Amino acid sequence: MAEIPYRTALIVGAGTGISASVARQLAAAGLKIGLAARNIDKLASLAAETGAETFVVDAADPVSVSRLFEEADARLGTAEVVLYNASGRLRGPIAELDPEEVRRAIEVSAFGGFLVTQQAAKRLLPRGAGAILLTGATASVKGIPLSAAFAIGKFGLRGLAQSAARELAPKGIHVAHFVIDGGVRSATRPDPTDRPDSTLDPEAIAETYLAILRQPRSAWSWEVEVRPWVENF
Repeated sequence: MAEIPYRTALIVGAGTGISASVARQLAAAGLKIGLAARNIDKLASLAAETGAETFVVDAADPVSVSRLFEEADARLGTAEVVLYNASGRLRGPIAELDPEEVRRAIEVSAFGGFLVTQQAAKRLLPRGAGAILLTGATASVKGIPLSAAFAIGKFGLRGLAQSAARELAPKGIHVAHFVIDGGVRSATRPDPTDRPDSTLDPEAIAETYLAILRQPRSAWSWEVEVRPWVENF
């Protein structure tokens, strides 16, 4: 198996699911990790487990994101892998949604992804190497009822990923978007006993993220989709 050609990683929107599994596997691969979230208290155990630095950030605020990267530069070194995992989740009928809540959800899912990608690109372009990973969802490619705000944000993030990949890949920066097409397994969301493996194992998802980081440049993927094997298409 090829080695991951990076030594530092910053995860923005870190939590207990996919991002935690990615952090553990990157740390096991020898990378130095930074974890960023609005509430870093929830990251204490993961930080202790992975030896990670923690950072407070509002992903939708340009000043906060700029400050995050400056602090990460000082405490972590240049993040050669940057994962954007934050999402603005808001459900409800279109006619009843609060416009300001919709704005905030879109800002977190899409605008925040832009801000983080921009700061990462500024640092990685002079190096001619690095990776920017963006976590999408079913809503990235398919809008469903009661999920307009989430779909707008995730469609936007996917567009950002595609544009950034075409711009930055020729300059040595691997941009990849992940369509997480299914429910993610957790302590509060276990598989039903009659449908084993009907949710996505976050550790298995993380293996896919790391596999992308190991890809030879001659065959980089800009997008990968994962879904439960039992899903009805």
